[in-house]
Amino acid sequence: MSASLIYDVAPIGSIVSWSDGTSRPPERHNKKLSAWKTRNSQGRLIRKQGKRGVGSIAFSRFTIHEGDLGADGIVTIRIHRTFSLGSDLTFKVVERPSPGAVRVFDRAGDNAELVYLATNRQDAGEWLTRHGYPQAVLDEVTADEVASASIEGRMGA
Repeated sequence: MSASLIYDVAPIGSIVSWSDGTSRPPERHNKKLSAWKTRNSQGRLIRKQGKRGVGSIAFSRFTIHEGDLGADGIVTIRIHRTFSLGSDLTFKVVERPSPGAVRVFDRAGDNAELVYLATNRQDAGEWLTRHGYPQAVLDEVTADEVASASIEGRMGA
């Protein structure tokens, strides 16, 4: 699936993988393996950004949360990857958020970013009391949304 199809049909909160189609190098080749992992990985879709202009050029992009680094439950670095719609990588939706799940966004509007995918409203509320996002917005995943994205994704794959 192309980057533009991910942007068009994958719901925020989906697990998305990406690949450049090359085979994984052996573990002993540290530098090659590290470079390969950059172009072949997966993460949670957390943001879709519409057209933004730089001079006369406009582009859209999406951001995936690939992982966290830290220790003892303390996150020190978040790894995000942002892809333009013209990316030459191949993408795949590995998992869509389940109906009834609640997306917790850090704020309202076009620049909102998914900070947590809760199993239900109660879970979202409990998470918010511990993590303190004062402008958080809750958005429940509907069965219609997941079904329509699934149908559109099959047609585009």
